[in-house]
Amino acid sequence: MTPFLELFERVRRGDPQAAEQIVLAYEPEIRRTIRIRMTDSQLRRIVDSCDLCQSVMAAFFVRAAAGQFDVESPRDLLNLLVTMARNRVTDWVRRDRATRRDGRRDVSLEAHDLSAREFVEQTPGPPSIVADRELLQRVRSKLSHDEQRLMEWRAEGRQWTEIGAELKEHPAAVRMRFSRALDRITSELGLEG
Repeated sequence: MTPFLELFERVRRGDPQAAEQIVLAYEPEIRRTIRIRMTDSQLRRIVDSCDLCQSVMAAFFVRAAAGQFDVESPRDLLNLLVTMARNRVTDWVRRDRATRRDGRRDVSLEAHDLSAREFVEQTPGPPSIVADRELLQRVRSKLSHDEQRLMEWRAEGRQWTEIGAELKEHPAAVRMRFSRALDRITSELGLEG
């Protein structure tokens, strides 16, 4: 097993030092990607690249611990995190534009700033998310029995092809179903930013 795969496996097992190594190695590139994508000056006043980066890393660590991701190299991980960051910025832009279009919402900029600040204050830092067994247990409790079984199989290191064969389903369909379940749960828990 390569040193990178060992590090990723430690992240999956909830090692806070491994999480910190990942954050230190990848945070600058994630923040750069976010800053490049945040072209709207009003959005930059509401939420900052650090906040979105923290949100991306939080979602990544929860999903990594649940076994959603297969990464083979540092480049794979960087591509995954950059894609998550791009999607996070897109979500914030959509949310901000919808808020501006909705005439029923007469929210001052100060109130808008406060909601973004509250989000950041409520979102724990990535290393603490990895170490937060209670949070991972809450994620697990919100999964259906079948989804929990998928999470267990992924924690055992089983690949999607093997799981798909076991369930007599296409591996991509199983992976997507699990991904959607994690989307639902991380959104419910407020980890999707």
